[in-house]
Amino acid sequence: MSIKTELLYQFDSYLREFEAEVVDIVGNGIVLNRTAFHPRSGGVANDTGYIYVGDKVLKVVDVYIDKERNVVVHLVEGSLENVKIGSVVRGVIDWGRRYRLMRLHTAAHILSAIMYRDYNALITGGNVEPDYAYDDYSLEVFDRKIFEDVVAKANQVVKQGIEVKIYWLRREEALKIPGIVKLAERMPPEVEVLRIVEIPGIDVQADGGPHVKNTSEIGEIILVKAENKGKKRKRLYYTVKP
Repeated sequence: MSIKTELLYQFDSYLREFEAEVVDIVGNGIVLNRTAFHPRSGGVANDTGYIYVGDKVLKVVDVYIDKERNVVVHLVEGSLENVKIGSVVRGVIDWGRRYRLMRLHTAAHILSAIMYRDYNALITGGNVEPDYAYDDYSLEVFDRKIFEDVVAKANQVVKQGIEVKIYWLRREEALKIPGIVKLAERMPPEVEVLRIVEIPGIDVQADGGPHVKNTSEIGEIILVKAENKGKKRKRLYYTVKP
């Protein structure tokens, strides 16, 4: 599925404001031709913020993908009476929320890479929210020491200050890279070109979400708790320091 809305955050995760044109209105949802708002996808929570239409300010409370039409919908509070198709608007991201999501998202990639490398474990579920994240792994045995080991190793990577690279590859070329997919039950979307997120020497994954530019920005990964959720579902809860 190729999203028709231009996803500005895929090219610049640090873009906080942007201008766009309204192309449709669905109930209390606004569809734009381009957006820096990240919709809930890939296990990562959506952005929030504001859309300015002239002197009117609309609070963006949810952002999601309309899978039937392949567009991003911005659900807002307030009346859309004066919002028209063709209107030029300004979007402003809640940066505090977005930046924590970015830090936790990049941390998730480091953790999954170490789990895959050292324990041959794939991700069987997960979710990234602004305050914390969790991932489920296909470990056969539940052992808290495994999670402690992985978090400690991940924090060593964070301290190295490695530049996070983002680029695009044709699908058939990308899927030849060992470990490019670390999800146990899901392949990348059926598109010709995949967005690749690489932490050189540590991880390379097909991924469409926002990330930090350097691992040092993560700060410190903190193990919150570990739980046994059943077969192939050993869960790690973690966060990053404020």
